[in-house]
Amino acid sequence: MSAAADLPNRVQTAPAPASDWLALAERGLRAAVEVPAALVVVAEVVILFVGIVARALGHPIIWSDELASILFLWLAMLGSVVAIQRGEHMRLTFVVGQFSPRVQAWCETLAVGTTFIFLVLLLHAAYDYTVDQSFVETPALGWSGTVRALAVPVGFVAALLSCSLRLARHRIADLVGVALVLAVIAGLLALGAPVLTTMGDWALLVFFVGLLGLGILAGVPIAFAFALATSAYLLTVTSTPLTIVVGRMDEGMSSLILLAVPLFVLLGQLVDATGMARVMVAFLAALLGHVKAGMSYVLLGAMLLVSGISGSKTADMAAVAPVLFPEMRRRGMKDGELLSLLAASGAMSETIPPSIVLIAIASVTGVSIAALFTAGILPALVLALVLAVVARYRAGQEEDATPVARAPVSVVWRTLLIALPALLLPFLIRSAVVEGVATATEVSTIGIAYSLLLGLLIYRGGLSWAAVRPMLARTASLSGAILFIVGAASAMAWALTQSGFSHDLARAMGAVPGGKYGFLLISVIAFIVLGSLLEGIPAIVLFGPLLFPIAHQFGIHEVHYAIVVILAMGLGLFAPPFGLCYYAACIIGDVPPEAGMRRIWIYLGSLFIGLLVLTFVPWFSIGFL
Repeated sequence: MSAAADLPNRVQTAPAPASDWLALAERGLRAAVEVPAALVVVAEVVILFVGIVARALGHPIIWSDELASILFLWLAMLGSVVAIQRGEHMRLTFVVGQFSPRVQAWCETLAVGTTFIFLVLLLHAAYDYTVDQSFVETPALGWSGTVRALAVPVGFVAALLSCSLRLARHRIADLVGVALVLAVIAGLLALGAPVLTTMGDWALLVFFVGLLGLGILAGVPIAFAFALATSAYLLTVTSTPLTIVVGRMDEGMSSLILLAVPLFVLLGQLVDATGMARVMVAFLAALLGHVKAGMSYVLLGAMLLVSGISGSKTADMAAVAPVLFPEMRRRGMKDGELLSLLAASGAMSETIPPSIVLIAIASVTGVSIAALFTAGILPALVLALVLAVVARYRAGQEEDATPVARAPVSVVWRTLLIALPALLLPFLIRSAVVEGVATATEVSTIGIAYSLLLGLLIYRGGLSWAAVRPMLARTASLSGAILFIVGAASAMAWALTQSGFSHDLARAMGAVPGGKYGFLLISVIAFIVLGSLLEGIPAIVLFGPLLFPIAHQFGIHEVHYAIVVILAMGLGLFAPPFGLCYYAACIIGDVPPEAGMRRIWIYLGSLFIGLLVLTFVPWFSIGFL
């Protein structure tokens, strides 16, 4: 998620004035999707929590997991529609953002139009897939598979209506131009089908480098760019029906491990709404704020504590930066330094459990989630120490740094007492999974219940009924964006595997000089680039199943390899000029991007050196397994 799905859409369209009926239709459709999506989120939490309690009492409910799985696909599809309505699907906007507002408006039309075309293309396949599932019966409830699979065509229809309303706001000239461009591309593919078919693996470059790359650079949501490139490839050079794409997307989104994603997203919002993050930061500030670079240490410590709970790096930064930045500015730190440290701390903490990226990589590679949770902590601490050294050095370069008096012991103890219930949450979550007491999904519901109790009984005033629906809709939107990317990347990975590309890749990577160390080094560089261009979760889901078998052939421990590629991906995710989370940090910190362009490289460079140490010394990842 990585974690940039909730970056606000910075590419603005220049629509014609919307009529009253259009605005009314948009509000009505948004409510018609958001309300059921919010109810499904609540249902998931209740069903799973009741199942855990019943099992603990010795009376397990045999159908609870099955019902949760059925509702999960509905949540993924409805959430992806909410993300379309809000413009929150992951996309690369850096390139488009360099153009004039007029060109940006045209690219926005292209993004929505491409999504519309994909939905039209696969709508009938989604219907056929639902019909096929009618012959399946769920084992515990005895329901027809149609009940679950119907979520796909319903979601497609709702998404089509949402895209239609969004397109109605765009200029006619833009709509015609986009239609012509897409028609020309379709015509060229149809005419060139015989040639592309004879090209073998070289045809993959046309679809998964050329077509896919152009779409992503033009600002098309990454999930839909993946899915459309896959569909175009199958239609042009194979006889595979598009129901396979729908089926593979369903399979990718339906892994029970991924059910933890929306629950941790909701938990992260509760941590913010109840003020738990704020009191944790206040304690760290009282403890360390007086030392040289003390507030930098506080920021790093706060990111270590809250990271991973929300499912979004943007949410992690948003929970910490607004609390710390005003005081850090008052103490003399430059905006560029603040931005650089915030972005670097986001990259540093990618493996802190319960990171959504850890959950995603476990779902697509079969690596033990408990092992990943155990392995992720020490590497993040090593990188935090590296950043702390750099922050200490940089603090000496700030000529106007203001000395601060040590907080009285009474203040430290008081803030600790207030923060203690909140401080227990990260340790409760991580220890429960690592010790095998609960699964990642189960512990997320326990964390939600714990946070609700703290919010209602201890940190009162943060929660309100007015905030419930937006919080649940936000959970559905971010979860839908993440899950749809996983589904689309799963379909694309299947197509690449069936083409024989994975075998060719294995042979090429197996021949790299330097053996396993050469393979590790190439993997680090590749995932830095992929993290910058494709975001975290798409890169992991797409290339994880292809590269993990190769790592196994070299004798590289799968957990160690997972930690290495996740950290490399995070480094790219926060590296300008393409890393989307860098711009998320700019928005959260209210700092212009150019302020950190020069200062951030010492932080990223130190992280890269730390990553190389972690790469070539596997003990940091697997020493405690």
